[in-house]
Amino acid sequence: MAAASSSSSSDQILRPPYSFGIPWPELNEGVSYIDIIKSIDSGKTLIEFYSSKYKNSAPLQGWMQRIKKGQITVDGDVVTDPDTVLSVGCEVIYCRLPWREPNVPYLLEVLYEDEDLVAINKPSGLQVLPGGLFQQRTVLRQLQWKAWRTNSSYSTKYAEEEAHPAPVHRLGRGTSGILLCAKTKQAKVCLAEYFAKETLNQRTANHGKFQNFIEHW
Repeated sequence: MAAASSSSSSDQILRPPYSFGIPWPELNEGVSYIDIIKSIDSGKTLIEFYSSKYKNSAPLQGWMQRIKKGQITVDGDVVTDPDTVLSVGCEVIYCRLPWREPNVPYLLEVLYEDEDLVAINKPSGLQVLPGGLFQQRTVLRQLQWKAWRTNSSYSTKYAEEEAHPAPVHRLGRGTSGILLCAKTKQAKVCLAEYFAKETLNQRTANHGKFQNFIEHW
């Protein structure tokens, strides 16, 4: 599956503005929900645990079907008996089957990029981080699917740090606007501190192009 961008080669260095993105697969990968049984739930059966704790997610019959379909494991073993008794410390995992997430944009426009961060124009309708119905169709997933060039300016110790892109702040799903994303774990830590202290300009003072981009925008 090829990424949609203005690049004809994954090794070609692109200069902003440019767009990137991979069309969303028809189904996501599903998601797993993990619980560790506490003393208050010890002695409950599997069906009692799920139908009481997650009654808003599905009715009793719905949880019964999921258990019998083998979608729940207890300490790593698939359990299909709803009357299985749980004990303190048990790890129970519900594996939700893949589903088709609502249609949302997948192309992201890069407005600014350097070795540490990238500023993208987030379209309305696209969620930034996984949550609810949107576990795959998010900004984060598109960032993770793309190969990024990194050469951190924060410290020589992290100069060759592996790319680990992530948004530094959030924008609501229905909001469009500039979203700043760090390219590495170290960059995210530093940028998050700047945001928390409202001192982003201290960093951008050493990055004239980025400062000019912010002022122009």
